[in-house]
Amino acid sequence: MIEKKVSVGFPIMREEENERRAFLPHFIQQLARIGFEVVIEEDYGLALEFTLADYQCEGCAIRSASRAEVFGQDYVVILRSPHDEEFDLISPASCLISMLHFPTRPLRVQLLKEKGIRAISMDSIVNDFNIRLIENMKAVAWNGLEAVFGELQEQNPNLVREDGNPWQVLVLGTGLVGKQALDAATKFGRQEWNEEHMRHNGNGVLPQAAGRNITSNRQRMLALLRESHIIVDSTQRRDTSRPVIPNDWLAECRPEAILVDLSVDPYTLDANPPVVKGIEGIPQGTLDQYVFEPDDTKWDTSVPQNIPSKNRRKTVSCYSWPGIYPKRCMRVYGQQLLPMMRVLALKNYDILSPEGPHFERALYRARLDTFLNDNKIKFF
Repeated sequence: MIEKKVSVGFPIMREEENERRAFLPHFIQQLARIGFEVVIEEDYGLALEFTLADYQCEGCAIRSASRAEVFGQDYVVILRSPHDEEFDLISPASCLISMLHFPTRPLRVQLLKEKGIRAISMDSIVNDFNIRLIENMKAVAWNGLEAVFGELQEQNPNLVREDGNPWQVLVLGTGLVGKQALDAATKFGRQEWNEEHMRHNGNGVLPQAAGRNITSNRQRMLALLRESHIIVDSTQRRDTSRPVIPNDWLAECRPEAILVDLSVDPYTLDANPPVVKGIEGIPQGTLDQYVFEPDDTKWDTSVPQNIPSKNRRKTVSCYSWPGIYPKRCMRVYGQQLLPMMRVLALKNYDILSPEGPHFERALYRARLDTFLNDNKIKFF
């Protein structure tokens, strides 16, 4: 137990209607038991049918408060980044802990710097081998592939093709998401669908992966696109200003091909350098809508006008794939975040050391000022 209580606030994510995620009561109670004073926003967890009574426990310092008060605590924990205008609610003495995506959100980084906000990006918390410690890549891949094969199942009962051939899946990128995508593809994104498919003597799935030494080869990529039924973008690009698949390449895809956006990088064209999607010209999906037919009006409203989007195929894209199953998702994040919060109960943001124990080093690497110092020339 810590002698002086450190406070942590949990604001509600004010996003699309189907963004229902909130940290679960068990995680909140664990924080209180190790000595945090926990302040949750009024109606926190209500979208998951939790009440304040569900979060509270005997002898625990857990209470609800207004949004403004929650943002004023020593630490502010919210899965998706607050909106830009809400940064003004964060006290100069507070530290924001969120999925801030420093490398691909340069305008957000600039705003945090200008406002003097101390921040730790959950997605930048990595171990000594640069492996993320706060992640749900399995849910990204499996939920995305489940959405794709759910679409295909409407016209192909039990996912059995009429021509008797296997489904051809092309996965771009072989990092944490790509590896999970390959596994998910072999099982149609859901184990029970795969078992049913096998009972009906289906011909299965043939996934293949392509790394940078293939994606940079136009001729080879066009050949792969022509034969693929599903094209999955799970790349982590070194240069986010250039797409992996230019829009004119999509003309080579089968008319019935489906594009899957697992990287979900945004269009941030006013950044320097700009950020574009790995598959050029596709819409950005949300938990409210993540399936886009080629004639969907969202192609015209969510894709910037100066981004080529003439060639279109059905696209599956969601900014927050793990959020499709919110309780399952937040159970994972709570388990991963708890050891970090134990460190922060004893050591504040300013004294985290790159020479400290394992989790302290990981938190130090995820600080905003660490990122700015490491990328001073590139970003500013």
